Amino acid sequence: MQPAQEKKLTLADRVNLISMSATMKVSAEAARLKREGVDVVGFGAGEPDFPTPENIKRAGIRAIEENFTKYTQAGGIPELKEAICERHGKDYGTSYTPAECMVNVGGKHTIFNYTQVLLNPGDEVIVPVPYWVTYKDVVNYTGAKCVFVKTDEEKGFTLTADMIEPHLTGKTKMVIINSPSNPSGAVLDNGEFRKILKMTAERGIWLMTDECYDKFVYSGEPFSIAAEPGAKENVIIVGSLSKTYSMTGWRIGFGLGPKEVIAAAQKLQSHSTSNPVSIAQKAAIEALRGPQDAVQEMLEEYRRRRAYVIDRVKAIPGLKMAEPGGAFYAYPNVSAVFGKNGIHCSLDFAEQLLKQAHVAAVPGEAFGTTEHIRISYAASMSDLERGFDRIQKFVESLLV
Repeated sequence: MQPAQEKKLTLADRVNLISMSATMKVSAEAARLKREGVDVVGFGAGEPDFPTPENIKRAGIRAIEENFTKYTQAGGIPELKEAICERHGKDYGTSYTPAECMVNVGGKHTIFNYTQVLLNPGDEVIVPVPYWVTYKDVVNYTGAKCVFVKTDEEKGFTLTADMIEPHLTGKTKMVIINSPSNPSGAVLDNGEFRKILKMTAERGIWLMTDECYDKFVYSGEPFSIAAEPGAKENVIIVGSLSKTYSMTGWRIGFGLGPKEVIAAAQKLQSHSTSNPVSIAQKAAIEALRGPQDAVQEMLEEYRRRRAYVIDRVKAIPGLKMAEPGGAFYAYPNVSAVFGKNGIHCSLDFAEQLLKQAHVAAVPGEAFGTTEHIRISYAASMSDLERGFDRIQKFVESLLV
């Protein structure tokens, strides 16, 4: 009798369609060096350095004290859904109802749910470059295909409807817009946003708008395309409390969209995470319905840091940068030092910057470009000063 042939255990093919988050990798490496006693300045993770506002923390504590620690509805408690719809309505003039709202375990989870319930293998998704790292991977995971639309750095990485239009085909199922943008900080012109809405609506294409950084714009007023007449039919909103209220670890995001999309996403969520954390949901209600002063205070501090970062980048020989119009990221072009000391791309630059200068930044390859690094200025002024002193010294040493 022949012995049974040994069978090798393997991973599912689809997991090979995605990569580890580059921002998480940078943060992990920086944390490792810090544990070894290295003085690392971290500009990698896009995480506010402000504490969660006191009233929000107290609401979470009350939830624990009142034993609000059991399962909730998979898509979030009704009171939080109402609060989300109210806040979005007050801020942008929209009229969503709880049936058009779901609560998720962070904005990234919202995006994952949307792509899973709306995309099929072979579908095409328009993704402007540079893009947030997760868009590419979650689209790939569905078996759909990303169609990348390169924006112009000389024009501030701004996107237009005319840039998108030539890439639309019969297979196009979704267009993803992130404004303000992570990583570039670019803010989409309202008029262009309306043109993109019209173009997608006429073709029956989903328009997914990621509003994670919606409150952090440095000129004009925050804008949501969902407020436009008829937008609710093909617009799906990704929202998050993480950045707006400095609640990254609380993991509360939300989606607003057509009832059938929300119902499908909640069905999926009921078999994955179940409900978002009950305690965090209560804190989120306070964040949305309580005082909004902390949001403006953070915006003003980011404005101050942005001005400092712009000046420091300008002072570093060889570096150039499109000034960010929103969010809290700088995306300088570092190609002037390519060819120096074995540096041929932004990945090489970021690795050497961390190794030699002990400054953590995310290479542009994570966002679809090869000449940039992303610097988060959601960091203290002292860290910004120390970090840019090191970056300047590092770059100048390469240009000698």
